[in-house]
Amino acid sequence: MSSTSSRSQGGGRTAPSPHGAAVIDVYAALPAGLYRYDPVHHCLALKRAADVRSMTGYQDFVGMAPLDLVYVANHGRMQDVPPKLHETFAAAAAGAMVQNVYLYCASAGLGAVVRGWLNRRQLAEHMSLNEDEEPILSQTVGRPAPHDSAPV
Repeated sequence: MSSTSSRSQGGGRTAPSPHGAAVIDVYAALPAGLYRYDPVHHCLALKRAADVRSMTGYQDFVGMAPLDLVYVANHGRMQDVPPKLHETFAAAAAGAMVQNVYLYCASAGLGAVVRGWLNRRQLAEHMSLNEDEEPILSQTVGRPAPHDSAPV
């Protein structure tokens, strides 16, 4: 993992990535569609005009959540990483990003739930990902439910 992952150092990120390769892409699943986060321009780019929120996990609340983030490992960017380490390095990078979202949500009074239990193949198909891309985690963000840990 690269230790030079600060935004202030020439376009770096706030989460580590193996060899600074930014191996995780973040997608925002919203009611109006699926968007890929563009960190260079700090904006969302429409990937599909389809509501894929219900595909981001098995729990009932995911389809009704205001926002589901999907963390996608881009294995094609891990050329300098031994193949046996791709999954480990991608999981570590995504885990750091998930934690950043949890910290923000805690400071903003929002709830968040991360999930690794998802149908990766089906979600990848609905997201129109290529063979080098694999959804590895999803994270629901919303207002905390009154009597439940799942955000709404």
